[in-house]
Amino acid sequence: MEPGTRFKVYCSQCREKVELPAEEFRLTLGRTPEQAHYSFGCPLCGAAVRKAAGEKIVAALTGAGVRTMRLVRAEG
Repeated sequence: MEPGTRFKVYCSQCREKVELPAEEFRLTLGRTPEQAHYSFGCPLCGAAVRKAAGEKIVAALTGAGVRTMRLVRAEG
């Protein structure tokens, strides 16, 4: 992970702008690009925030080394 990388985001619960280090984010990639999202915990209100992640956001987060989970279809 890039040391010191931080991102500014808005909390959808308290509507405040917060700045968080890359290690506070999680990125989930679905089977299609439309299913990608990122999540973080708001340090101000404690809300678990989940937002859609477009191509540019995915590139920025993966470039910063954000922990990423890929969703795959279960067999059976």
